[in-house]
Amino acid sequence: MSKEYRGVFVFAEQRDGVMQKVSLELLGKGREIADKLNEKLTAVLLGYEVEKLGKTISAYGADEILVVDNILLKNYTTDAYAKVMCDIINDRKPEVVFIGATYIGRDLGPRVAAKLKTGLTADCTGLDVDEETGNLLMTRPAFGGNLMATIECPDHRPQMSTVRPGVFNIPCPNEKCEGNVQILKTDLKEEDIRTKVEKIVKSIKDRIDITEAEIIVSGGRGVGSKEGFALLKELADVLGGTVGASRAAVDSGWAEKDYQVGQTGKTVRPKLYIACGISGAIQHLAGMQDSDYIIAINKDDSALIMGVADLGIVGDMNKILPEMINEIKGLKYSCEVK
Repeated sequence: MSKEYRGVFVFAEQRDGVMQKVSLELLGKGREIADKLNEKLTAVLLGYEVEKLGKTISAYGADEILVVDNILLKNYTTDAYAKVMCDIINDRKPEVVFIGATYIGRDLGPRVAAKLKTGLTADCTGLDVDEETGNLLMTRPAFGGNLMATIECPDHRPQMSTVRPGVFNIPCPNEKCEGNVQILKTDLKEEDIRTKVEKIVKSIKDRIDITEAEIIVSGGRGVGSKEGFALLKELADVLGGTVGASRAAVDSGWAEKDYQVGQTGKTVRPKLYIACGISGAIQHLAGMQDSDYIIAINKDDSALIMGVADLGIVGDMNKILPEMINEIKGLKYSCEVK
């Protein structure tokens, strides 16, 4: 493959002037990939009145930041963002483009790839470089999460992937880093945008994103019923955390898809992960094994989850969880009295 295409691009997604965590994760991984390829790492920032975010992006390792600041980019639309991204890519010719697999990224990535007539590997959970060919190795779940497929795009450029949030660590920011911020012009016009955003109404949900949670109490097939998840929620509530679930529990209708942890769900990195009635299939472990501290509660002392747990408790969760809840409530009461 000709070296006409060089460098690694990361789409720096912002919403209402706030950088999305997955973009910071991708800057860290992008830095690693760029170093392996001996190329520059470039962040592409689109929006309106977002130039100030350039310094933030620079602190996370980008060599240069390309900023397109335009009123027509204030709200995300497929037509506007895809046109500007394609214009920049056609002009700069990056070898690799990373986009977070958010609802915006999952819409933008395929549209850009189609316009550029290149390949896109969606929902990646692993990224590396082939030492012999220099091609990007993009790993993602396949066949319903039953195996992991590593995909290459040897014949077309750029190599593109959308990357699942939470699978990579956010690098420590270095305020001394000073990336080259470039303000780019665009010929974007109103007639280029077929769908107009008239109004944005934000809904209020009584739940938190499990990828942001610091404490997760997760249940699997061993919980036994939807009613069993009420006990998990009670423990999560007293701990100030949220509930998670394995695919088996979601498929059984005991928990909503939003709470699914694993290859076909979400990747989480909480400070505390309590796994109740979860056997520990590789598909589930892939989504939570990087948690800071893991407690496994299971009747089977040989369950795979015990192998990754920092603390394994063998027994019936229906007897263990009420004891934990009472102890934690007692500790809280004691602290309040003091």
